[in-house]
Amino acid sequence: MSKGRMEAFSDGVIAILITIMVLELKVPREADLAALLPLVPVFLSYVISFLFLGIYWSNHHHLLQAIKHVDGRVLWANLHLLFWLSLIPFVTGWMGENNFAPWPVACYGVVLLFAAIAYFILTRVLIALHGRDSVLGTAVGRDFKGKVSIVIYLSAIPIAFVDSWFACALYILVAVIWLIPDRRIEKTLTK
Repeated sequence: MSKGRMEAFSDGVIAILITIMVLELKVPREADLAALLPLVPVFLSYVISFLFLGIYWSNHHHLLQAIKHVDGRVLWANLHLLFWLSLIPFVTGWMGENNFAPWPVACYGVVLLFAAIAYFILTRVLIALHGRDSVLGTAVGRDFKGKVSIVIYLSAIPIAFVDSWFACALYILVAVIWLIPDRRIEKTLTK
């Protein structure tokens, strides 16, 4: 089965999610800069989530460049990832509207955790389909970044109830880890 349709569908879903999130930024009725102040938490949550969705889109693109075809298991694993990504606008809005309160920040972390697990599963299903010696299997290796991300999310979720800003800092740490697309895939593809 060709990977083109799955890639196009995934790109479309992520584009829609980013569009939905920006609609949460309500235009103030007043015409002065002070009217923007209440929007700061909503804007910050948007920026963080835009960053995460951009990272998933970029790394998903690199992942699919390293494979030749997909099967039904891959399609379902990809839908599993898209399901968790589709919840990002909801938890983003809840977190921003409630000034990064503990429960919304913890739930944001839960969605990020399950998206990371879904991405890990998608990677493993693709490696199972193409083999450990495939371009993807060689490039991913032990997947240190994926495993570390899950551990950080697992740590950050309970921390949200103690210090929600520190939990957000941990979420951003994961984003920084993934900000640059996985060079292992690029290096393996150019060989």
